Amino acid sequence: MSFIEIKNLKKIYNANKSIEVEALKSINLIIEKGDFCSIVGVSGSGKSTLLYILGCIDKQTEGTYLLEGKNVSKMSENELAQIRNKKIGFVLQDFGLIEEETVIENVRVPILFCKDKNLIRNFRNKAEKLLKDLGIENLKDKKVNLLSGGQRQRVAIARALINDPELILADEPTGSLDTNTAQNIMNIFKELNKSGKTIIIVTHNMELAKETQKCVKIKDGLIYKV
Repeated sequence: MSFIEIKNLKKIYNANKSIEVEALKSINLIIEKGDFCSIVGVSGSGKSTLLYILGCIDKQTEGTYLLEGKNVSKMSENELAQIRNKKIGFVLQDFGLIEEETVIENVRVPILFCKDKNLIRNFRNKAEKLLKDLGIENLKDKKVNLLSGGQRQRVAIARALINDPELILADEPTGSLDTNTAQNIMNIFKELNKSGKTIIIVTHNMELAKETQKCVKIKDGLIYKV
C-alpha cells in the first residue's frame, strides 16, 4: 500500500457555471512513505492546488485521494482536522507566522488544537530542542517581526514539526529567500527526509528540484513527467 495515491483527480473552480476553470486534469500520482518529492511548474500550472488537496485544505471535484489507503474525500471535517494537525506539517512561502508574537509562541500554535496531553505537557522541551536543531534556539523569545527571512522560515519549519507529522508539505519554501539561505533551508529538508519524514515541496526552482528524489512536472493542470 502506497502512502499517497491519487487517481484521476480533477479540480474545477466555478463548476457548472458559465466560466469554469479546470485547475487539475486527471492527475495520477503515487508517493511512497519516505519519499522526497518536488512538484515543479510555472505560476498557474496547478501545483499549489495539488499541494492543498494533498494537505486536506482543499477538495478535488472528481477522482480519488487515498492517504495510507483511506479515502480522504469520505472523511468528516473533524477527521480532516485531526489529519491536518497530527499527520501533516505545513511550511508556507510567506511563513504564515504571527508577527507580534515570539518564536516560541509561534511554534506553539499547532499545540492549541492538539488533544495529546503528553505533547502539551512537554511542549517547551520539545520546542526548544527543535529550535536548537534548526540553529535558532537563541531566538526563542524574540518577536518574529525582528527576524530575517531565513530565520522566519526556520521558525515555520519548527512549527510544522512540533506535532511530529509523518508528512511535510512546503509551498515555495525558498521562493522569497536569497540563494545561500534557500540552499540552507533545502539542506534542512534533506536531513528531515533522512530521519524518515515524507516531504513534498512545490517550487519553480529547477536547481533545487533536482536535489529531490522524485520530481513531478506539472503544466496546465496535467502531470507530464515524473
